[in-house]
Parts: sequence; C-alpha cells; structure tokens
Amino acid sequence: MRLEIVPASDADYRIVSDLARFYIDDIAEHAGRSFPTDGQVGCDDVFAGYWGRAAATRPWPHAWRGFPFLVRLDGSPAGFALVKRVSDAPATFDMGEFFVARQHRRRGVGRRVAVALFDTFVGDWEVRQMLSNTPAQHFWRRIIADYTAGAFTERREAFAAYGDREFIVQRFQTGTAEPDVALAAPAGMTTI
Repeated sequence: MRLEIVPASDADYRIVSDLARFYIDDIAEHAGRSFPTDGQVGCDDVFAGYWGRAAATRPWPHAWRGFPFLVRLDGSPAGFALVKRVSDAPATFDMGEFFVARQHRRRGVGRRVAVALFDTFVGDWEVRQMLSNTPAQHFWRRIIADYTAGAFTERREAFAAYGDREFIVQRFQTGTAEPDVALAAPAGMTTI
C-alpha cells in the first residue's frame, strides 16, 4: 500500500468535492444536516477557501490561509485533509476537515496522514470535533495523545467563526520531527 499526501491543485478541487459527498454523509447526523430538496449532497463552495477562492457560503477571516491535501493509496483517491493557518503569530494550524474513505479505515491511514501533517506544519495546533461525533473524538484523542506523549489540552469551546457552535477541541504544539510519509507533489508544485 503506497500512501501519498499530495498538495491538492486547482484540478484536484473537483476530486475533493466529489469525495466530500461521502464525508458529508458521514458527518450529517452529527451536523444536524438533512438532504437538500434536490437530493444533491455536496460541499458547494464551502471548501473554496482552502484553495484561495472566494467562498460565498462561509467567508473566511482575512488572516486564514488554506492548505488542501488529497490522500491517495496506490495512486487512487482515498481521502483528503484540509488544513488552515488561523494565525501567523504564533503560527497556529487547524485541521479544518479530514476524511479517509470507509474502505481504508482501521488500517493506519488516518494516523499516518495526521502525523505527516502535524510534522509538516510546525507550531500550535487545534483539532475540533462536533459534540455528538464521539467516534471522531476517540480517533483524534488517541492520535494526539500518542503524537504528543499526552502533552495536549482538551476542552469544550464555542468558536465565533462557526456561528458560536460548540466543539470538543484538542490543542498542542508540534516540533520538527521528520514525517514517516513523504508528501508527494504533482509536477510543477512544491511540497511543503
């Protein structure tokens, strides 16, 4: 199994949007979402900020900067990770959206992707989960506890940028460790 974490290009936006339908289905019960009247489930332009595009449905604060990644296994799309820098001083990163397709779960893929991204973006981190999404809370708590050797905080917190919705959030700092997965970049792109 060859794992690649590829900085997602403009051409990859459609692939991530298509994968997002499965992601949205996974989180719908926790987000309190219903199917739209036309039955089309999609992310519309919700993820546009990660590519630096104007996002009509949820404009980003000026300081935010997105870093989208496409996860591939043996060359095929298997998920995505959307990281955003929410502050420059100190450098603070947020795991905005994270998805591994069901058929690839429980094989260490999510852990490897998360660790590679934590190692890549050095600074302060916050990882949020919806209050009712206990499977995500268990996943992130385990990954972050292992990664930080228990040096993280966790609390319930409201976020103004998300309409004052409350989340469970873990906060921790990353160092300069080498990732165990090479971040592969498409031709013409620089790996971060």
